[in-house]
Amino acid sequence: MLDKKHLYEKIRENGHVVSMAVFLVKGITLDGTAQILAVEQMHNESEETYRILFQNLKDRGVKRVWLCISDALKRLQAAINIEFMGTSWQRCKVLFMRNILAYLGHRHKDSFAKQLKHIWLQPDEKQARSYAQSFMESYEKQFPEAIRCLEEGLEDSLQFYRFDQIDHRKISSTNTLERLNREICRRSKVVGIFPNKASYTRLITTYLMDYEDEWQSTRAYVSVQSLTEQRLKLEEVA
Repeated sequence: MLDKKHLYEKIRENGHVVSMAVFLVKGITLDGTAQILAVEQMHNESEETYRILFQNLKDRGVKRVWLCISDALKRLQAAINIEFMGTSWQRCKVLFMRNILAYLGHRHKDSFAKQLKHIWLQPDEKQARSYAQSFMESYEKQFPEAIRCLEEGLEDSLQFYRFDQIDHRKISSTNTLERLNREICRRSKVVGIFPNKASYTRLITTYLMDYEDEWQSTRAYVSVQSLTEQRLKLEEVA
């Protein structure tokens, strides 16, 4: 499983200061451990750059991917479909909620959000769809744009339910990478503008190595038993 996020940093290149996209990819292996698989800097976000990122992962040994979790970027989805054909894509439920809530005024956001989040807290996909349908019917006249956004992205936000052997909290959002990005930004802010790409890579990879050591020293991010049961179930379907 792959979890992908990006951030932007100011890096000096050829005498100019440029804003570079930094792609951060976390994976969960079959032994249940979480690993940072890539930290790559690129000048822009395009289908081509995403494909290069995924091709590099494959060259380094990444094979079959069950699920890719990210924000909703069409270029990213297109790259996933090409480079990891047959992989399910999970739209981060947290970022999806933010997209939906952007259509509401401040006065209604809290009460709406409290009910909205229960879509992704249901015990299974069937009940999630049922709750979502009832929710949309209740608010479609009052908040038509928010409900339209929900309706259009609902399917992609429910993919984690198909991996019913795995703790859904671990595979329904990019929250762990959001927190990691904040820590990276806190450290890079001290530097401000990096003299070159290599200096940024050194700083961030040193921090990420320490961060990953903490993951390895604690219990598995996802239990091996649940992953084994999920793998067997996927093989039966295939």
